[in-house]
Amino acid sequence: MNILVCIKEVPDDSVAVSVQGDRAAIDSITPVVNAFDTYSLEMAVRLKEEVEGQVTVLSIGGEDVKNSLKNCLAVGADKAYLVKRDDYRSLDAKMITEILMGAKAKLEEELGKFDLVCFGKETTDAEGSQVGVYFANKSDLGVVTSVIEMKLDGDKLITKQEIDGGYREVETKTPCVVTIAKPDYEPRYPTIKSKMAARRQKIEDFEVTCDSSLTLEEIKDFEPKKREAGVKIQEEEPEDSVAKAIAIMKEQKVL
Repeated sequence: MNILVCIKEVPDDSVAVSVQGDRAAIDSITPVVNAFDTYSLEMAVRLKEEVEGQVTVLSIGGEDVKNSLKNCLAVGADKAYLVKRDDYRSLDAKMITEILMGAKAKLEEELGKFDLVCFGKETTDAEGSQVGVYFANKSDLGVVTSVIEMKLDGDKLITKQEIDGGYREVETKTPCVVTIAKPDYEPRYPTIKSKMAARRQKIEDFEVTCDSSLTLEEIKDFEPKKREAGVKIQEEEPEDSVAKAIAIMKEQKVL
């Protein structure tokens, strides 16, 4: 099983972000691998361990993204590659998809055809949920979104897909694309031994030309509206509390 996992480096989403001017102030926030991409990598590594094969990790970014790629090697990826683009944060979904498709074609010349391409279902910075589906569409491959389990049965990938109100089982022939949601387990932690091995492993970088031009541009970031303080109702009798609550709702034209 030859698996390609596409990851993105994003600002740590556990850190509160403020807006300064028209932009979110993220320059001082430590970059990490996108959370859904860590789930994607973990599921790919588990599948590799079940059926044997190889997991290759691919990202777009500057030289500093290699640190994140080394972390991916430390938790089970076999190879890692970087498409050098210092402007990667300004690229839209169409350009990212075209670059990843070109990178995949280059890697297949060296590593052979990929049976499965994995994406996180969305990134925590943009939350577009577009690249994985667009990649599958442009590559003419089957795609299953919001996957939380997957297993291989011959040339079929059987997946458990998360949907509103429950789950459903979907199968598609390989090669195919999946986008990964949060499974019932957490990604594994690297060991000291795996960290040392990853540190010694070389991460190759290369460039991919992109014929598309930017069609979407982010204009402004907004902070969410702050929640207003509620009204405390502290009447002695329950009936009086209900009456006051109804009166307040009528005044606010909720009722």
